[in-house]
Amino acid sequence: MSRPSPSVAALIVAAGRGTRAGDGLPKQYRALAGRPVLARAADPLIASSLVGRVIVVIDPADRDHLEVALPQAPKVLPPVAGGATRQASVLAGLESLAADPPDIVLVHDAARPFASVDLVAAAVAQITDGAAGAVPGLPVVDTIKTVDQVGRVVATPDRASLRAVQTPQAFSYPALLAAHRAAAAQGIAGLTDDASVVEWAGHAVVVFPGEADNIKITHPQDFAEAERRLAGGAMLNDIRIGQGYDVHAFGDGDHVWLGGIRIAHDRGVLAHSDGDVVLHAATDAILGALADGDIGTHFPPSDPQWKGASSDRFLAHAAGLLAARGGRLAMLDVTVVCEAPKIGPHREAIRARMAEILGVGPDRIAIKATTSEKMGFTGRREGLAALALATIRLPGDGA
Repeated sequence: MSRPSPSVAALIVAAGRGTRAGDGLPKQYRALAGRPVLARAADPLIASSLVGRVIVVIDPADRDHLEVALPQAPKVLPPVAGGATRQASVLAGLESLAADPPDIVLVHDAARPFASVDLVAAAVAQITDGAAGAVPGLPVVDTIKTVDQVGRVVATPDRASLRAVQTPQAFSYPALLAAHRAAAAQGIAGLTDDASVVEWAGHAVVVFPGEADNIKITHPQDFAEAERRLAGGAMLNDIRIGQGYDVHAFGDGDHVWLGGIRIAHDRGVLAHSDGDVVLHAATDAILGALADGDIGTHFPPSDPQWKGASSDRFLAHAAGLLAARGGRLAMLDVTVVCEAPKIGPHREAIRARMAEILGVGPDRIAIKATTSEKMGFTGRREGLAALALATIRLPGDGA
């Protein structure tokens, strides 16, 4: 009999201020090729089928920034307030899981936007195979010098035994929680990563191959390099088009949601979620282009957690799946079919909101509206519908 799959949770450490990255927003909330660094860091964790829960540890003052950077997705739990140090922040995240502990926990830096789903799987596999802790690492190619306070060289370590480690780092959840609690109780501070905490507690940590692209954003020049990398990375030659369609009947109410915008109306809609036909059709269009099921596959209407849910969560999830595969949205074209309400006065607000959710410019969002000339259910004002076409670009040759 095969063993049951371990439960896996992931912590994204995002409570720091990132002062070395320059003035402005903390680096994890700044845009990188149109999407926040934090959103890119979260993509592989959200997209991984192995990870069941994702928690972002933040500075409470950044809650509004988080809501913009990382719209709610099915796996993303409410954020946890971090502490004054990285160790304190990770411990806060670990404690938030204690009531329903996972078997394995991943800890990922919010400032690493290029980790892959494959790296997440490799990290989990190390703990599944019995390690207490595992970190991705790369061989050091430069000669390293140890220097004293005045810059005098005191040693030259053998670089063959050195590794530059990355995140996500993976651990047995009980081992990492106990190590962090013990370090906090003894006033041990200044350990620079979670592997150091586990090592301090006496556990062995293994290093597995990291990824050269998995860089950390630290200084202003790192943003420039990351932008160049995104602009000149893999050729996005695999062009795909997906379509989406959604319809909802009118019911009692005083407003409808269209494209993430609340619009006053003399009717509401009958729906399990908020009934936003524009966002539902757009979500299905992107999922269709990815050949990744439909909105009902990812958000079953039979699941009570989606009752009344805000549909921006659905569209953000589809965008995350696209980003995790290295793709980009080229164009999203939506047509709303209804006699009322009028779409024109709200068109630009809808475009702006959808662009914000998708992390693209409004010039990649088209919103059109038409009536059905008083024919059919829309013509009889019984409901409204939306049709969407999404054009995406994925790495590959398009064959």
